Amino acid sequence: MHGLGADHLMAIAALSVGRGGDTTMALPARRARALGVAVRFAIGHALFLAAGAGALVALGWSLPVIVERTGEMLGGLLLVVMGGVGLWGVAAGRVYGHSHTHSNEPAAHWHLHVGRPEHHPREIAHSHLPTIVGAAFAVSSLRALTLLAPFGDRLEVAPLPTLLGLIGVFGIGILLSMSLFGIAFARLMSAAAVARLGRAAAIVMASGSLALGLYWIARA
Repeated sequence: MHGLGADHLMAIAALSVGRGGDTTMALPARRARALGVAVRFAIGHALFLAAGAGALVALGWSLPVIVERTGEMLGGLLLVVMGGVGLWGVAAGRVYGHSHTHSNEPAAHWHLHVGRPEHHPREIAHSHLPTIVGAAFAVSSLRALTLLAPFGDRLEVAPLPTLLGLIGVFGIGILLSMSLFGIAFARLMSAAAVARLGRAAAIVMASGSLALGLYWIARA
């Protein structure tokens, strides 16, 4: 359920739309791009959350509320930035997505770039933006995870291996739920109706990210 949070899914969707609604990309490539973004976002989110919560539980520490609220603000700000970048990309054609494969990896990777497509950077310059953004969105959930039962009041009496195991299961659940969303969203992105919408679909996605980000900041 945590992996299907509105902020997480909106971030994945915003990152999956490249080049202002580019409709020239083949359907399999669009599908692979959307799924790849969701999986890498999930990996970054789950690893950061599991490692951070595991360390806090092992050390017996707790985070103050300000960290949780700062994380919420960060998530909202990232959504606003992605929405703004998406709208700017539609208007100026200066933000685009690019799929490619590395020589030692069979699966295609998708990357977001700012600039002109004709000045596309070399492969070595590719970033792993979805993974980084996924990790950033995990900051706000660290405190909440360590307060969940059987952590909370029974933290001192619960066996540490059990607690760490439950955190690991939580992380696996995030990977599964976000990956399933990625499969569903990939099918949506490859649908003919979405392809016909083109730039309009990109505008809707960017506007949704911007609106949800502002709401997230306001409620934090």
